[in-house]
Amino acid sequence: MIAPRRSAPRVLMTADAVGGVWTYALDLAAGLGRTGVETTLVVLGPAPAAHQRSEAAAVPGLTLIETELPLDWTAFEAAEVLEVAAAVRGLARAHRADVIHLNTPALAALGGFSAPVVGACHSCLATWWSAVKEGPPPPDFRWRTQLLWRGLHACDVLVAPTRAFAQATAAAYEVPAPHRVWNGRAGPPSTRTAREAVVFTSGRLWDEGKNMAVLDRAAALMRRPLYAAGPLKGPNGAEVTLRSARALGPLTGAEVRAWLGRAAVFASAAVYEPFGLGVLEAAQAGCALVLADIPTFRELWEGAAVFVEPHDAAAFAAACDRLAEDPAEREALAGQARTRAGRYSVEAMCQAMLGVYRPFAPQLFPARSEEAAA
Repeated sequence: MIAPRRSAPRVLMTADAVGGVWTYALDLAAGLGRTGVETTLVVLGPAPAAHQRSEAAAVPGLTLIETELPLDWTAFEAAEVLEVAAAVRGLARAHRADVIHLNTPALAALGGFSAPVVGACHSCLATWWSAVKEGPPPPDFRWRTQLLWRGLHACDVLVAPTRAFAQATAAAYEVPAPHRVWNGRAGPPSTRTAREAVVFTSGRLWDEGKNMAVLDRAAALMRRPLYAAGPLKGPNGAEVTLRSARALGPLTGAEVRAWLGRAAVFASAAVYEPFGLGVLEAAQAGCALVLADIPTFRELWEGAAVFVEPHDAAAFAAACDRLAEDPAEREALAGQARTRAGRYSVEAMCQAMLGVYRPFAPQLFPARSEEAAA
């Protein structure tokens, strides 16, 4: 049965519960909800954990649909992805979506959607391979990137979280550079707490793009301990073994915030990071940042972090130890990072995204009065 159209504008959005897209989707849905927009979140891949379902339930105006359909990067053939696309297309029609926000733009390859399609470019295999590996990609990467090429060209508009990644996407897939819409997070309450002289990192530790092996080697050289939160094995079979860094395993959002509230330094050696929500959360929490010197991090954190060559474990160890043991330098750098983090708020992200939606349905996504006056 087709659901009746509601008076509130409705966005149908895809996501997965594996990485940062989940956090992005919930934050965006929460921000949109505060403007009167309802979101139907279609979850692909592994089912959300209990704490993730609780997070989703706390977002007003959010309807969660768990499908257990395969992710594009875990599917075995293009036909599987196209079947998922057909299912999402049917859900968009049934829920009378006014805008379809695909956090997996490959799903647009099938075409035929009932509303305008926004393709959000969070990462992709072609740009990941260029940053992480050498030589030609394997055969299964080729059909995946070809399918994404079709999907990107079928979207009505594309967005990316940084200018650096927008340019990389445009070059890899022969599309106009996506609109830059910075990701945003709701920062924790501002508090002054005593910091422990320890280093923290978090994320999909199994992903070679996160370059956790370098931080693990750095941990062996450091005077201070390095704690790493996140899964060591991914749904695609990728795995990392930590020998010196202290693995904490997957943590809830509250547990990660607790670590960010106590750690002096947050480190990321990522060689591939289209944005880096973990870095933003660390800056908001008052950690000093030690980051890999890559274009994304330079774009977002220039002047508010220490930058290190991504493969130099000794340099990471030296920078982390220095900041952990020098409260004055650490607090100055942490203050700069926290100020910079103010640019990347949920409200700013949502208003920018509404600006992307608005041309397709201006009567449903009206400009704020100050925007209209401008």
